[in-house]
Amino acid sequence: MILNEEQQMLADLAERIFADKASVDTLRAIRGGSHGQDYDHELWQAMVESGLTGILVPEDQGGMDFGLVSAGLVAREVGRRLALTPFLSTAVLGAIAIGRGGNADQKSRWLGSIASGELIVALALDESAKHRPERVATEAQSAGDGYTISGAKTLVLDAVNADVLLVSAMLDGTPRLFAVETGDAGVATTPVVSLDTRSMADVRFEDAKAELLDGDANALDAVLDAGRAILAMELVGLARAVFERTLTYLSERKQFGQRIGSFQALQHRAAHLSVDIEISEAMAFQALAAFDAGADDASLQILAAKARAAETARLASAEGVQMHGGMGMTDEFDIGFFMKRARAASELFGDANFCTERFARAKGY
Repeated sequence: MILNEEQQMLADLAERIFADKASVDTLRAIRGGSHGQDYDHELWQAMVESGLTGILVPEDQGGMDFGLVSAGLVAREVGRRLALTPFLSTAVLGAIAIGRGGNADQKSRWLGSIASGELIVALALDESAKHRPERVATEAQSAGDGYTISGAKTLVLDAVNADVLLVSAMLDGTPRLFAVETGDAGVATTPVVSLDTRSMADVRFEDAKAELLDGDANALDAVLDAGRAILAMELVGLARAVFERTLTYLSERKQFGQRIGSFQALQHRAAHLSVDIEISEAMAFQALAAFDAGADDASLQILAAKARAAETARLASAEGVQMHGGMGMTDEFDIGFFMKRARAASELFGDANFCTERFARAKGY
């Protein structure tokens, strides 16, 4: 992917912000409870001040409207630094869901607040441990001028901090997206301890007041496509960070009087991983660009990119741990944190098997 001048400036900006503000030490502090928060508020504020939170919000609502390729450049840095922010749930999923499905009033109320960082949004979608977006038991009922929702969602990213939940619920036999404010008495949130220290929760709805995002009946599909594409780029960033750290370790660690990076077997494995990362990044960029262009096969490209990136991140983290001699799983090294995030991000919105199966089914294989 050859970036244009605007995209290159954005990539440089994101790299500087995350290099300055994000670190695995912050993740350690949040995991241990000494940070006092469940995401990095200082980093999030820096993203707000630089405009990154409004990257997909239209200009007339206070955003930059730079497209998903640009959002992917930010996601790549999120992966490289293991940053704990609500960027995916709010700046990507929230902005696209409301931008595609919201009416004029909903856009006016929420999009500007997403760009300014004042509103946190979470997507409440899955109802079981594995991603199955078509299996929706949560139901919506007409109630006066609006709707009510009853049901339960599990492992909702950033739900604890969210002001608005985007909820998939059945309406007239079709899953649709609804917006529910978390202050409603019918919403109960239970925090869940996640593998990768991300803020997650189970959420139950009992006749919660809801607004239908009816501007686009296919808004949910667009949200999932965007989420998978952004996760693919985050996984690419993660894999690249693990690769760089592993190369550094190979050039420093000595065994039998030689640096272990001089061993041909390890060189071959590193070369193989390097090629995998380059291919995965190219596929992720292509998928992001296809989404922006509204390509007919954008969903297929995104499924392929997510599957490939998930496998590459799995391989990178596994190789990183092994080449560190097993010590990669200890807190002394950061590689173990990358492995946990690779596993969690790969599962979100469909793992490699899910994406491959959907791709094959769509192609008629």
